[in-house]
Amino acid sequence: MAEERILMDGAAIARTFTRLSHEVVEKNKGTDGLCLIGIRRRGEVVARRVAALIGKGYGVQPLCAGIDIGMYRDDLVSSYFVPEAKANEFGFSVDGKNVVLCDDVLHTGRTVRAAIEALFDLGRPASVRLLVLADRGGRQMPVSADFVGKNIPASSDEWLEVRLGAPEGEDSLGIRRTEKA
Repeated sequence: MAEERILMDGAAIARTFTRLSHEVVEKNKGTDGLCLIGIRRRGEVVARRVAALIGKGYGVQPLCAGIDIGMYRDDLVSSYFVPEAKANEFGFSVDGKNVVLCDDVLHTGRTVRAAIEALFDLGRPASVRLLVLADRGGRQMPVSADFVGKNIPASSDEWLEVRLGAPEGEDSLGIRRTEKA
């Protein structure tokens, strides 16, 4: 059985979300035109947490939604596997908005590439920035995050385990080594 090392507990993750929320507002020069779009599943949780902290700290709740990228993944769609198509409907337009695309872990960059493609199918934002809770390295695409909670260099045989509240239990971010066969 692979053993997991906890790198961030719930308190560390809470502090990180608070710092990220302030960095987003600072880089955006306020909250005008700001919206957060989370890559489903955990990226949506990240986006909602950051949006809530911005609302609490600045008195303005930014627009927030989740985006499904299943149909845009070049490494998942094949003749053997076709993901279920789900329409992305935010309830607001991204045209002219300063979008902060959110995810839990940045690794190869393929998820982000797919999310940007899906986002531009819905409109033309003024800007798109990337916020991630953890950056583990290992890019296959020219992608870098504008806002990073924690840089965690990980080898190809290591896996980051992110837990963000119910039903996963208490917040934590850990790393575990995959077992060799």
